[in-house]
Amino acid sequence: MRINFDFLDLEAFLAVKETGSFHLASERLNLSQSSVTRRVQKLEEALGTQLFERTTREVRPTLAAKRLQLRAEAILQDAQETTLALRDESAAFAHQRAQTVTLATIPTVIGALVSPAIHAFRVAGQTARIRLLDLAANEVAEAVAQGEADFGLCSIPMLEPVTEFTLLFNEPMVLALPADHPLGHRTKLTWPDLASEPLILPARGTGNRLLIDEALARSRTPVRWTFEVGRTSTALELVSRGIGIAPLPRLALDGTSSDNVCWRPVNGPDVARPIGLLTRIGQKDTPQAAALKRAIAAVRVSSD
Repeated sequence: MRINFDFLDLEAFLAVKETGSFHLASERLNLSQSSVTRRVQKLEEALGTQLFERTTREVRPTLAAKRLQLRAEAILQDAQETTLALRDESAAFAHQRAQTVTLATIPTVIGALVSPAIHAFRVAGQTARIRLLDLAANEVAEAVAQGEADFGLCSIPMLEPVTEFTLLFNEPMVLALPADHPLGHRTKLTWPDLASEPLILPARGTGNRLLIDEALARSRTPVRWTFEVGRTSTALELVSRGIGIAPLPRLALDGTSSDNVCWRPVNGPDVARPIGLLTRIGQKDTPQAAALKRAIAAVRVSSD
């Protein structure tokens, strides 16, 4: 059954019922008398019954009106309580969201960059909760573009047209190799030096692989890979087992607990990835997000 009346119609009915007058009801509701009359008539048509007997001297409620009164009061009370509850929930959610900073970041900068920034953020008295989304570079860009993150920390500047990239520094790619590897005795290496080695490269489509392929293509340096992996942590595990050697971002080797892995610079050509903050164009930072951004930008990262 279709319901053809609304809350305002019920309010008009109750006002007339309680005041005994269309005129007094219109004053209570701050409506014209004709508007109150139309609302009561609409309710009578929807219910298929007369609610008031009108004479020149009085407005008398019918039996149907007396029956409707309690139900109408209950309906309006329930609607008011629902509205207040939803408003309270919305306000609580808005407050909670304002007190949470969501950062989308590539995993390899968490140890050297994100962790010190969070520490400084806390020391400065910031108490906001922090949600970290550790994602691949293209997923970081998507999270920022779609509003899932307040901002991102990424290694590829231009992936989404609605984002802008602020460079923090350029991070060199270095060669990770087993600690007892013969190449470990050399202070500097070139890419051609790796030609006969079991090379572990990032999977195609990843940000690090894109940087390596572009640099080697520009210098016309052919390099063949033996292993291809999706995660930097996987490459490090293979290196620590003596299975191969891997070009990796310098920061990925910070904090590694393995005594079996060392690293050396690799040149000819140099390969570096830009590390920067990714923000959705036109989005205004919350004070907490802005504070975390400043903390990240203030971290001094060593590439030595």
